[in-house]
Amino acid sequence: MTPSLPAQHPLALRLASALSLILLWQWGAWQAQSNLLPTPSAVLDLAWGELVHGPLLEHLGATLRRVVLAFCIAMLVGGTLGGLMGRLKTLDAILDPWLVLLLNIPALVIIILAFVWFGLNETTAVIAIALNKIPNVMIILREGARTLDPDFREMAQSFRLGWRKTLLYVTLPQLLPYIAVAARSGLALIWKIVLVVELLGRNDGIGFMLHTYFQLFDVTGILAYSLSFILVMLGIEYALLQPLERLANRWRR
Repeated sequence: MTPSLPAQHPLALRLASALSLILLWQWGAWQAQSNLLPTPSAVLDLAWGELVHGPLLEHLGATLRRVVLAFCIAMLVGGTLGGLMGRLKTLDAILDPWLVLLLNIPALVIIILAFVWFGLNETTAVIAIALNKIPNVMIILREGARTLDPDFREMAQSFRLGWRKTLLYVTLPQLLPYIAVAARSGLALIWKIVLVVELLGRNDGIGFMLHTYFQLFDVTGILAYSLSFILVMLGIEYALLQPLERLANRWRR
């Protein structure tokens, strides 16, 4: 019988991995000796200055607002349609071609067409972001709905729980792991798409600032604004989404 390995500390491993990335970045900047690859300290100095004295918080808030709105729309619409498709074969047959079409249209095409057809406004931007995520949510929740245990549904019918209580106490608990996966993957996709939307058609947000610094060929500014947004999204991932996913999957242990 092989001896068990000592338990590892995930937090320490993550910190060590992040530190190795920073050291590699620092080494590359020393080797390059170029403005095209600034040092981590130069990027952090600019980010701090933009945070304290510049418009970083304003643009970060605009981007986060679009992320939250598009995320909620995508989860609500995609989750509802996906769940219904998993339970109703007729609806699945009707919507499946549309689902395949949306999955295979590049995000950039949807964004450009939305702006051309409906104008460069905030509503169009949010809808364009949500449309790129809805098909992914639909697929995940459709598969989840297909795995629902019929015994639980029959038990709910025998106890005459009604559709509301059946949804709350029978259906949703079984779908929670799939909802958690859809939410986690959805946020990772949405925050990438929102930057493209802002770059193409908005006058605020992190994507807009990346476009501005790109025109100035200022790599330090590009990295400073990118890093600030990445850190916020990592905070949401580790502080909110991963704990929720563990909570949704606790019954598997």
